[in-house]
Amino acid sequence: MARRSGVSISTVSRVLNNSKPVSPEIRQKVLEAIKETGYRPNLLARGLVLRKTNIIGIIVPDISNSYYSELVKGTEEISNMYNYSILLCNTYGELKKEMEYLNLLLEKQVDGIIFMTTNLTDDHINWFKENEVKAVFVNRRAEGLDIPYVSIDNYNAAYDATNYLIKLGHKKIAYVGGPLSDEVLGKERFEGYKQAIYDAGIDFKQELVRVSKIGIRNGYEAMADILDVYNDITAVFAANDIMAIGAVNCILDRGYKIPDDISVVGFDDIPLASIIRPALTTIRQPIYDIGAVAARMLIKKLNGEKLEEKAVNLPYQLIERDTSAKAR
Repeated sequence: MARRSGVSISTVSRVLNNSKPVSPEIRQKVLEAIKETGYRPNLLARGLVLRKTNIIGIIVPDISNSYYSELVKGTEEISNMYNYSILLCNTYGELKKEMEYLNLLLEKQVDGIIFMTTNLTDDHINWFKENEVKAVFVNRRAEGLDIPYVSIDNYNAAYDATNYLIKLGHKKIAYVGGPLSDEVLGKERFEGYKQAIYDAGIDFKQELVRVSKIGIRNGYEAMADILDVYNDITAVFAANDIMAIGAVNCILDRGYKIPDDISVVGFDDIPLASIIRPALTTIRQPIYDIGAVAARMLIKKLNGEKLEEKAVNLPYQLIERDTSAKAR
């Protein structure tokens, strides 16, 4: 290409890498030569030389879950806006796969990692301590690591959702959620629910609590377990919309009316929440924005810019729809 365009090899390199100024006329000559020869740069080789691949690795527990797909949409669109591509790794929530993908992304020399996991372990923390990789966590705080994160205040959001039901006059409020081993999406939301119950002077009953792996069928079965023993509950707080949808299906299958007999409040406001009938009352997370902010924070780190905040909690809101009403 240097010979074809009549310039030096270093000039061609500057055009390809946008590393130093080149006159518009020379740039045009080189670009025409590239077009004529059909040349495609070896991005891996370029990355090895420049120590920059313009690739961001994203690790997610379950891309089939619309919550995570919306998060990824936010990260991808912002990454693309700044000329980064993404390398998506789906782990199915398995620690072994998460560790394998972390090592794979290190081998691929990605510029940075956006990490979403259901359970932050010592293995994760030690890996990030041992490897100098720029990263941002989503919905996870990492004690002992200087890694920024983006989330919402899950504890207070769950508290507000439960308190909303209490203000509607409900006193027998069941809880359906994900595993408590998930510190943020499981434990913090459960603790918010429990504290709202205590603060209202209502007797907390562990028998009204069911936790399991997140899934519509699991939400259905958890709700069935509760109704088999306590058929006089008047409300359910489901700590995510997927479980809430399963609970709604179970309640309707048992012949109860929603919200006349039992009110249901979910969490996340995934797209399906407004589509199902009755439409789900839920806590709205700015899911896309969480992903977008995570990507922007990481890109700032990659560019050597200072982050104004390393712990970002975005606002949430309660969205009232058709699954909640005053207790009768």
